[in-house]
Formats: sequence, C-alpha cells, structure tokens
Amino acid sequence: MKILKGIAVFLAVIVVLAYTFRYEYLFKGIAKTYLRGENSATIDDGGLFPSHTVIAGTAKPWQKDENYNKKKLPEKLLRDLKASKTASFLIIKNGKLLHEEYWDGYTKDSKTNSFSMAKAVTVLLLGKAIDDGKIKSQNELYSDFYDNYANVELGKNLTLEHLAKMEAGLNWNEDYKNPFSPNAKAYYGNSLAEAVFLKGFKEMPGTRFQYQSGATQLLGFAVRKAVNQPLASYLSSKIWQPLGMEHSAEWNTDDNGMEKTFCCINAIPRDFAKLGQLMLNDGKVDSLQLFNRNFIEQMRTPTKLSNQAYGMGLWINQDAKYKHYYFWGLLGQYIIVVPEKQMVIVRTGSYDNQPKDKKGRPVQVEFIVNQVADNF
Repeated sequence: MKILKGIAVFLAVIVVLAYTFRYEYLFKGIAKTYLRGENSATIDDGGLFPSHTVIAGTAKPWQKDENYNKKKLPEKLLRDLKASKTASFLIIKNGKLLHEEYWDGYTKDSKTNSFSMAKAVTVLLLGKAIDDGKIKSQNELYSDFYDNYANVELGKNLTLEHLAKMEAGLNWNEDYKNPFSPNAKAYYGNSLAEAVFLKGFKEMPGTRFQYQSGATQLLGFAVRKAVNQPLASYLSSKIWQPLGMEHSAEWNTDDNGMEKTFCCINAIPRDFAKLGQLMLNDGKVDSLQLFNRNFIEQMRTPTKLSNQAYGMGLWINQDAKYKHYYFWGLLGQYIIVVPEKQMVIVRTGSYDNQPKDKKGRPVQVEFIVNQVADNF
C-alpha cells in the first residue's frame, strides 16, 4: 500500500512540475505517439489534431501522358524508395502525369502530412497577401503586425523577409528528437502563440541562416493577421481552388484555431504535385498569372547566407548535374522541381534519419533527380 501511495505522490509531483514549467504538452505527445505504438510524429498524424479544411473547388485532374506508367522505375531507384519506406512517388513531365506508384496500402486518395513542405506554402501566402495589398512588402517590420516587438532587443529589426529566408536569429533550437524542444511544444502543444512568441533572439536578424520552424510560424501569424481570415480559407481561395486541386486538404491547428504554418497540411500526392507545377510555371495557372513572377523567382533564388542552399521556403541545389529546387518535409516529403527537364517529382513516406550533404540537404533528393532525369 505504501508503495502504491508513493507512486501516486511521485506521479502527482511530475504532473505539477510539468504544468509549472509549461511542459504539459508532453502528456499529449505521449498519447499521440507511444500510446499508439509510435516513437515520433508520422505522416498519418493529421486526424489526431484539430484542423481547418482547405476547401477544393472544381477539380482539374492531371492529364495523363500517353506513356503513363508504361515504363518501370530504375531498379536502383526502386530499391531506394522501398528501403526508405516510400508511400507515394509521382513524376510529372511537360505538365502531364507520367508515372505514379504507391506502397504499403497508400493510394492516390491517401492524405498524408506535408510536414515542413507547408513552410513554402506559407511563403506563397505571404506573396499573395502582398499581391492583394494586405501586406506592403516582405521587407515590412514584424513590429508593424505585433507592436510589442518594437520593444524587443534585436527583435525590433525583424522583417517578414528574415522569417521567410530563415535569417530571423531566434533563440530556437531546431530539434525533432528532443521532447523538451520548441518544435515538440509547437507540434503537440495547445497554443502556438505560447510556443513561438517572444522566444527571444540570440543574434541580429539578417546576419545568419539557421533553419527554424518558429520563424515560419511567426510569419504565419503575421499573414493571418493581415488577411483577417483563417489561413486555410485564404489558401483555399487563392491557391487550392485556382489550381483545381482534386481533394480538399486539412491544415492542422492549435486549440485556438491557428494553423501550424511550419507544417501539417494533409493532402494527396497529386495535389502536392500541383504546387510544384505552379512553381515550374513561374506562378501561372493556365492563362492566369496567379502570383507575381518576381516573387516566385525570389523564392527559388538561393541566398548567400544559406551557402546557396535555401531561398524563401524552398531548398535549392544548383551544384547538381540537374539543377533543382524543392519543398522538403520531415521524413522525406518532397515536391521537387527540375526546370531543365520540365519535371515535377513528388515523394511522400517515412524516411527517418536521412543522410544530408555538406549544406544540410537530403542526399536522397539529388539521387532521385538523377535517376528520374536520366531515365524518363
């Protein structure tokens, strides 16, 4: 009896300490991972969190190439995709669906988590808000949206562009394995505002590239305030419906209804591919120039501070045999654009602990590009 009482007291102390030091989100994290037989976030997490629907309009399905699925993937590529637990693999060439393949029970209608591919979508919404006159420019100060930042040391210099380029200088350690990291709190916590606002700054914005999910979440708050509507509805009217997406998507939110702009758009692979095609077409959809071409070009132009590896929301590889840029999400979610080949490649799946190159980019992406471009 004393042992049971001691255990109860110990657990009570743990709970009190967790709430005292604002780690109560850990209980939700445990429930959504370990108690489900997982040890971290998965591509099927979407239904575990509240969300806003990104409503699709009239669907414009991909036109299939005359050689659709007639040619098998190279054996070397196929082995790599299977070994990295790939769920879907699509190739779009010259605006037509050339190849698509699914594994492990996933289908063309399976919605999976975009993870950080959503960062580029958030930057696209920034561009659209500028086009719509809701935001003056990406050089606007963050304190114009949240005036308390005007009194924050270093933070008073923060601009929207700093956030989009990952040059914010936040006191934020990007760590996906540590349950006490700000990433875990943003992903599993109840309040994104509590997770990201006034985290403090460790250096002057605009002086160093450091990939930080908190930067894109701050950007999302500013865009949300500027457009004065849920970002899911803005995404629906400005991108999802004009692109003729085949399915509505779900954008996960915190308990206050704020979208997780650093991640978590749950959509089908064919619709992810349309985002890549939008970039390949310089922001144009059919005859409609949906985005300012200069803004699209800024997104895919590598920055000096990133060592030519990142633009605004997009990773870039101009060192490769076939130059390419891409949306990149945790566990190997990719929307890859290869302009030279007029190709868009989508890969979703569950690739943990991906090998990186010396610039911090996933080695698998360049491998995929070379295999596809050489054989299709």
